[in-house]
Amino acid sequence: MGLRTATSRIYRGEISADIVGRPKIWYTISGLLLALSIAGLIVQGLNFGVEFKGGSVFTFQAKSSSIEQVRTAVTDGGAHQAIVQKAGDDWRVTTESMDSAHVTQVKSKITQELSVPANEVSTQVVGASWGGEIQKKAWQALIVFMILIIGYLSVAFEWRMAVAAVVALIHDLVITAGVYAWSGFEVTPATLLGFLTILGYSLYDAVVVFDMIKEVTRPLGPTSKTTYSEAANQALSSTLVRSLNTSLVAILPVGAILFIGTTLFGAGTLKDLSLALFVGMIVGTYSSICVATPLLVQFKEREPKYRQIRENIARRERNATKQVKTAKVTAGAGASGEPPAGAAPGGAASGGGSDDRPADVRSTVTVRKVVQTGPRQQPKRGTRQQRRGGK
Repeated sequence: MGLRTATSRIYRGEISADIVGRPKIWYTISGLLLALSIAGLIVQGLNFGVEFKGGSVFTFQAKSSSIEQVRTAVTDGGAHQAIVQKAGDDWRVTTESMDSAHVTQVKSKITQELSVPANEVSTQVVGASWGGEIQKKAWQALIVFMILIIGYLSVAFEWRMAVAAVVALIHDLVITAGVYAWSGFEVTPATLLGFLTILGYSLYDAVVVFDMIKEVTRPLGPTSKTTYSEAANQALSSTLVRSLNTSLVAILPVGAILFIGTTLFGAGTLKDLSLALFVGMIVGTYSSICVATPLLVQFKEREPKYRQIRENIARRERNATKQVKTAKVTAGAGASGEPPAGAAPGGAASGGGSDDRPADVRSTVTVRKVVQTGPRQQPKRGTRQQRRGGK
């Protein structure tokens, strides 16, 4: 069966994939992604926007100007760090924090060198203190979100599911932040909204899977023929197609905003939000299936109840295997004509001689041969005349 055929059959629900039974594969993939993301955060770092680190923003329209012309006009006005972006017909230039005199000077240079009317150049000065307040509020929102999630999952399900879901959420946040670091996209307030949104998507998939696992594993008992891992994999397989379809429907419009909107229509600030959503939805779907569920199964398999179920199943399998081996040995001995244990060589019974009866009869019946001793006691035959009826 080819990979394409197997994938299509899994997607149609015809066969189930053993996702729970291969945790090392998924943990290795997640470990590599986390390592690359952490390396990007350390080496590249996040490119915080002006809303966080403070600065001055100039917005204007100059259709016939190039990026180099715009950057030159801004730097001639006294700016040292100019980040030029184009969103449709608008140019957005971000510089370091400057006082009002320097802002006026940069504005005049843009007017002179790019032939832009002064009243069409909008300026905005953001202080670093405002960005610090935004970061503080973002961290507070994230902490409150995590506390609520842990509390809800602990009450609705159990604390092991809550821990598995939180690990998956942290996994999604780190990888998404690493993608931002390597891509160089600005981290803006819209990015923070995207981060909080992907947490909701990741949590949704995890709750759907956990609810199905809870329903399937509820009847498990000491006499069950299915382990917790097998039942959880069955539940995951039944919700796999639903998770993939839901994520695909959500990812397609976000991908359109990210790739089509930013390249063709210049949806400037939307790219920060769409990148967070695009990466977060993909990673969130993966983590809820391949990270949270295997982690939950490993937690549950350590419980005495489910460990006893596994031991009972293994013991029954050993007994069944032993019975099959015994039956094969008995059948092989009967087919080859070998005498059973305790019988005399040559298939004879204890008294000697041969016996043509089947082997199973010989093994259960003891044959004794009686030998007569002394004279034979038979009636006298008489003379021939007497036998003919004469006297």
